[in-house]
Amino acid sequence: MSQGVGVVGVLVHDQDEALSFYVNRVGFVVHTDVRNGPFRWLTIQHPAQPDLQLGLVAPGPPLHDAETAQALRALVAKGAMPGLVMHVDDCAATCARLVAAGVELNQEPIARFGNVDAGFRDPSGNGWKIIQRGR
Repeated sequence: MSQGVGVVGVLVHDQDEALSFYVNRVGFVVHTDVRNGPFRWLTIQHPAQPDLQLGLVAPGPPLHDAETAQALRALVAKGAMPGLVMHVDDCAATCARLVAAGVELNQEPIARFGNVDAGFRDPSGNGWKIIQRGR
């Protein structure tokens, strides 16, 4: 039996927009997309990491009341949520691919602390670091 973390939730203001961004621009793949009434369970995964999914969660019913959902959307849009990290073999090449796919970098690749890293934000405001670890 496999044990460990299987899904990490990422708050997004629009699941369809987030799905399109992550699949068509970043290169993730859909794992699960099912509905139960107004609730949609939508997960994606990095193609090289099938044991971990990102749950694209839209604040609102049935998970959150209207006031909480509004507050969460505002926090995400400000970039206040914890950042996400993607490890890559070649930060510059990954950034070039992402830019060509329409992703706007908010930090160009820079060498520091023995690594090379860059950054972007998704359409909801979630921050990502792309890190090429030093060898």
